[in-house]
Amino acid sequence: MNPSEQRPDAHDEALRDRPKRERRARRAGPGASSDGARSPIRPRAPRLGFDGVRRHWFAGSRAATQVANGVNLLFPAGERFFIRSVRHYLDRVSPEVAAQVRGFFGQEGRHAQAHERLFDTLREQGFDVDSILERYEHVAYDYIEKAAPRPLRLAVTVALEHFTAILAEDALTAGVLTHADPEIRRLLEWHAVEELEHKAVAFDVLQEVAPSYALRVLGMAVATMTLGGFWLWATRELLAQDGSSLLEARRDLAELRELAAREGESRVMEPVAGRVFLRGIREYLRPGFHPTDRDHSALIAATLARLEEEGVVVGDKSAEVPS
Repeated sequence: MNPSEQRPDAHDEALRDRPKRERRARRAGPGASSDGARSPIRPRAPRLGFDGVRRHWFAGSRAATQVANGVNLLFPAGERFFIRSVRHYLDRVSPEVAAQVRGFFGQEGRHAQAHERLFDTLREQGFDVDSILERYEHVAYDYIEKAAPRPLRLAVTVALEHFTAILAEDALTAGVLTHADPEIRRLLEWHAVEELEHKAVAFDVLQEVAPSYALRVLGMAVATMTLGGFWLWATRELLAQDGSSLLEARRDLAELRELAAREGESRVMEPVAGRVFLRGIREYLRPGFHPTDRDHSALIAATLARLEEEGVVVGDKSAEVPS
C-alpha cells in the first residue's frame, strides 16, 4: 500500500455501502429491512359469503357488473397458470426468493378458490359460466400455454402480475369499490392487498433465471393480447346472457363516467384501456423497471387493518398456517 494512501475506516465504508443497501431494500419490497431482507408472504383465509349478492352488484349497472365479472372469470385458471409457470424454476432460485415463491403459491391458490365460490352465485343467478370457462381454459391453457416455451410462460406471468398489481392499486385507491356490493368489495380488497404483497415475486424469479429484456418485452406483448382479448370476450358472453351487448355496454359506461365526473369521482369509471393497459405497458417497458418502484406498504397496512376490523381476515400473529 502506498504510504500516501489512507485506508478507509469502517464509517467511510458504511457510508459508501449505504446506497447499495437502500437499493437492495427497495428491490426487496414493502416492509423489507435495511439489509434487503424480504418480508414473508402469508396466505390468509378470508371469511366471505356471497348469498346476498344481487345480479347487478356494481353500481347497479349491468355493463359495469359484467365488465368486472368478465375479468373475475379469468382469475382462478390464470392464477393456477402463474403457479405452474413459477414452480418450474423453484429449484433454480436463491433460498430467499424460493421462500417468497412458496408464499406466492399459497396466496394465489386461495384467490382461485375464493373466486370460484363467487362463480356459484353467478350460476344461481342464471349465468352459464361453465361454458365460458371451458372455452377460455381450452384455448388459453390447452393450446397457448402448451405451445409457449417455459421461459415465455414465466415472462407472460410477470407481465400479467404487473397488470394485476395495477388493478389492485386502482381498486384500493380510486374509490371504485365504494360502488360494489359489500361482500364482493371485501373479496376484491383482500385479493388486491395480497396481489400488492407478492407483486415482485415472479419478476424476481425471472431476473434470476432469465434476465433478458427482449424476453420481458415479448412476455408483455403476449400478456396484453391474451388478457385484453379474453377479458373482452368473457364480458361479451356475459352481456349476451344478460340481454345486452358490447355496444350497449359502451353507451352505459359512458353515461356512468359522465355521472361520476359530475359527482367529482372522475377516476371511478375511467376506461380500463388507459387506466390499466397503457399505464402498465409504459411502466413495464422502462429498462430499469422493478415492481417495487411504487411503494404500497402503507396502503397494504391500512387495508389489512380495516379488513381485520371487519372480520374478513385475522392478523398475521394468528395461528394461520399457509397453504
